[in-house]
Amino acid sequence: VSCLARQAKILCDEGEETDLDGEAFDKRWMRWEECGLCEQRYHGFVWCALGWACWKTYVGRPETDEVRVHAMAFLGNGLSAAKYHDEALSVKEALLSTYRRVGAPEGHMLGQMGEIATSYHMLGRFETSNRLYRDVYSGRLRLDGEGHEETLLAATNYATALLALGRYEEGKSLLRKTIPASQRTLGESNEITLGLRCNYALALYEDPDATLDDLSEAVTTLE
Repeated sequence: VSCLARQAKILCDEGEETDLDGEAFDKRWMRWEECGLCEQRYHGFVWCALGWACWKTYVGRPETDEVRVHAMAFLGNGLSAAKYHDEALSVKEALLSTYRRVGAPEGHMLGQMGEIATSYHMLGRFETSNRLYRDVYSGRLRLDGEGHEETLLAATNYATALLALGRYEEGKSLLRKTIPASQRTLGESNEITLGLRCNYALALYEDPDATLDDLSEAVTTLE
C-alpha cells in the first residue's frame, strides 16, 4: 500500500507543479482510487488503507485546499468500503462542516449530506437517514429540477429509505412522480430508471396491504 500511495502522490505532485487543473489533474488523482495497470477501483481494506495514506499526505494543507477536501472525502468512502461505518460517519460529518465553513456550493453540500445519510442507513438508523435523504431530494428539486440526474439519484435513495421504514404509500407516491421524469430525460434502459422501477415493484410487492392488482402491477413493472 505504501508503494501505491507514493506513486499516487508523485503523480499528483507533478500535476500541481505543472499547474494542471480540471480533467487533467483528475486523471492523476484517480491513481489514489484505482490501479494504474488494470484500471479497476480499489475496494475494501485496500481502499481504506489508501484513504488513510491519502489523508495523512494532505491533512496539513488549509481546509480550503481542494486536494485536502478530496482526501477527506476519499478517506470517508474508504472507511465505508471497509465497513467502518461509525468512523466513516465522523469523517463525512466533518467534511460537511468544512463545506459550510468555507461556503462551498450547495450542490457539494447536498452531495455530502447524501453520503452522511448512507452511513446512517448502513448503521441501521433509518429514521435519521430518511430525514437526510428527504432533505437532499428537496434540495436537488429546488437546485436542479425534477429531471436532472442528481435529482433522480436523490429520489432513488429517498425511496429506498422510505421502503426500509415500511412507508410504502409514501414510497409509491414518490416513485410514480419520478419514474416518468427519469424515462423522459434518461431513457427507459438507464440504470437510474431501472432502479426506480425496481423500487416501485418492491413497494407494491412488500406492502402488507397489497392487492392482487398491486402484485400484477409489480410483475408488469419489472418486465
